[in-house]
Amino acid sequence: MMNIIYAYFAVFILSFLSVYHLTPQIIKLALKIHFVDNPSARKLHKKATPLMGGLAVFIGFFVFTIIVVVFTHHHFNKNIIGYLIGAFIIVFVGLVDDRRGMKPLPKLIGQIASCLVFVFLNDLQTILGPVYISLPIILLWMVGLMNALNFLDNMDGIITGMSGILALGFYAFSFICKNNQYIGESHFIALLALTFAGSVFGFLPHNFSPAKIFLGDAGSMFIGYFLSSMGILIGRYASTNLENQLYYLLPVLLLSYAIFDISLVSITRKRDGRKISEGGKDHSTHRIGNAMGSDKVTAAFVYLINIVIVLVTIIVLQFRSVILLILSTIFFAIFFLFFANKLDQIPVEITKNQMKK
Repeated sequence: MMNIIYAYFAVFILSFLSVYHLTPQIIKLALKIHFVDNPSARKLHKKATPLMGGLAVFIGFFVFTIIVVVFTHHHFNKNIIGYLIGAFIIVFVGLVDDRRGMKPLPKLIGQIASCLVFVFLNDLQTILGPVYISLPIILLWMVGLMNALNFLDNMDGIITGMSGILALGFYAFSFICKNNQYIGESHFIALLALTFAGSVFGFLPHNFSPAKIFLGDAGSMFIGYFLSSMGILIGRYASTNLENQLYYLLPVLLLSYAIFDISLVSITRKRDGRKISEGGKDHSTHRIGNAMGSDKVTAAFVYLINIVIVLVTIIVLQFRSVILLILSTIFFAIFFLFFANKLDQIPVEITKNQMKK
C-alpha cells in the first residue's frame, strides 16, 4: 500500500516537472507555426499569445498515467484505455477548433464522442437507472461542464489553478471513503487525480498572469472532460461504498463554482437580450476583476473559493453524513445566489459580438 502511495506522489512530482519544462518548448513551437490567439474586443490580452497549452498538459497527463500503470503493475484494462481515448478525442477536437475554428455542431459531436467512449468503456451507462435515463443525464453533465470550463477560461491562470485544487480534492476523496472491496477503483481515481494535478500545476507558472501561453479550447475542454468524468467516478464510488445514491450530489457540490459561473452568464445574457453562446467580458471572473482591479487577486480569490468548497466536501465525507451533504449543497446554492446578485451590480463591458441583430 505504501509503495503505491509513494509511486503516486512520485508521479505527481514528475508530471509537474515534465510539464513545467515541456511548456517552454511548446511555446516556441506555437510561435514558430503561428498557433496563437490574437487580441480582440472580447478578450483581455493585448498581444498574440501561444495557444497550445492544452497539448502540454495532456502530454504530461497521458504519459505519466501510462508510466504509473506500468510501474505499479496495473493492467491496461478497458477503464484506463477508455478514459485515455476519450481524453485524446476531446484534445484533438480542441486543437482543430483552436487552429481552424469549428462550427457548433461538429464540435458538439466531438464532445459527445469523447463522452460515449468514456461512459461505455467504464460501464457507466446505467449508473442512474435505465440507459435511456442515465445516458442523457451523463452527457448533459459532461458536455455542459466542458463548455462551462471553456467559457470560464477567460483570465490568466483561473481554471488551471482551480482544476488542480479540485483534482487534489478528488485524490483525497478516493481515500476517505476507501473500501477494500473497491480498492482497485480507489487506486484508479487516485492515479488519474494526482497525474492531472501535477500536470496542471506544472503548467500554471507559465499560464498565471501575465500568461506566456494559453490553454486554448483543447486545454479548457480537456479540463472540463477531466472534472466531469472524475465527478461521475467519485459519485459512483462514494454512493456505492457509503450505500446511498444521494452521494451523487458530491460532484455537484465540488464543481459548484463552474456551474455557478455558466449559470450567471446564461441568466444575465438571456435577461438582457444578448447571445448566450458568444464569448464576452461578463463572467464572474471579469466582474470580480473589475471590482478588485487585479487579475492575480481575482485568480487567488477564485482559488480560495474552490479550496473552501473542497475542504467542506472533505468534511462531509469524513462524517459520512448525507444530511450534512444536503445542507452544504443548499448553503452553497444560497451563497452563490447572493454572490451572483452582488456581482450583477458590478459594471461590465458588453462586446458587440454578444448583441443580437
